[in-house]
Amino acid sequence: QVQLVESGGGLVQPGGSLTLSCAASTTISSFDAVIWYRQIPGKQYELVASVTSNGGITYVDSVKGRFTLSRDNAKNTVTLQMSSLSPEDTAVYYCNANGYNGLRRYDYWGQGTQVTVSS
Repeated sequence: QVQLVESGGGLVQPGGSLTLSCAASTTISSFDAVIWYRQIPGKQYELVASVTSNGGITYVDSVKGRFTLSRDNAKNTVTLQMSSLSPEDTAVYYCNANGYNGLRRYDYWGQGTQVTVSS
């Protein structure tokens, strides 16, 4: 069973920075896509940033220039560096890996990590 484990959440003041990590129990570069989502209570999941198996990276407009996603294939981790954080970034952040392995579709989720931006 594939596991994704997020870490790095916490409380930070507005304007501060946090780095989230998503560690996979298997070869992370084998996933078609690894995605960071966030969810504010009562709202839908929002795609924050994603990386595809060929290394293509995309961001939601609201985090462009502030968040940086990177993948470390040697460590099987995807990292989301977040800076210039604002209270609007407060959410539970989830790591997701999905795709098709030739036999079936797969869709794995981590347990989530809370990010709170508050003074």
